[in-house]
Amino acid sequence: MTVQLDPSLGIPTVYLVDDEDVVRDALAWLLRSRRLLSEGFGSGEAFEEWLAVRAAVPGQDWPSSPSCLLLDVRMPGLSGLALFDRLIERGLTDALPVIFLTGHGDVPTAVAAVKRGAFDFVEKPFSNNALVDRVELALEKSAAALTARRARTQRDDLVADLTERERDVMQLVVEGRPNKLIADSLGISVRTVEVHRARVFEKMGVKSAVELANLLRGANAGPA
Repeated sequence: MTVQLDPSLGIPTVYLVDDEDVVRDALAWLLRSRRLLSEGFGSGEAFEEWLAVRAAVPGQDWPSSPSCLLLDVRMPGLSGLALFDRLIERGLTDALPVIFLTGHGDVPTAVAAVKRGAFDFVEKPFSNNALVDRVELALEKSAAALTARRARTQRDDLVADLTERERDVMQLVVEGRPNKLIADSLGISVRTVEVHRARVFEKMGVKSAVELANLLRGANAGPA
């Protein structure tokens, strides 16, 4: 790969959904030649069934590693567009960017899908280099979404360790209020505010109100 992803996020995977065996085989070979792992499905239904099994695993958000989906627009049964709609409903399209594979007549449809959140579309017959470039960018986007998810999880774990009063103080600190106003707002002494403030900083692993605000803001970036 020409892009460098955080190894701690896991091995990148490209999912291929196309009803033509020859297309899936060609895509798998292309990706393998660029050292990219792929997994193919012959229909939208097959991918959705596979996805349902993954989604049912307790305590594990999917995808758990950088991923993207190469999706044919026109397929018998569940079309690529219908599958895309279901992925939107599941809130997966940030961590699983979708690149549509289209014929010339489907370009307007693919453009409309991009406006609704698809990552991109590639027209058949496609340029190998151009397709892999788009896949790598999609994997970068997925990695960013997973990093944001990890940050939110870490943030939530830290906040969960705070007492209710510490959370109250933290909220007012982030709003930029000085200790005197925080004390007046909560009906406690300035000294008590200072103690809670110090404990919040220690538990959240920060040294200033600015760092605390940046931690909370950064963890809130990306999909919820």
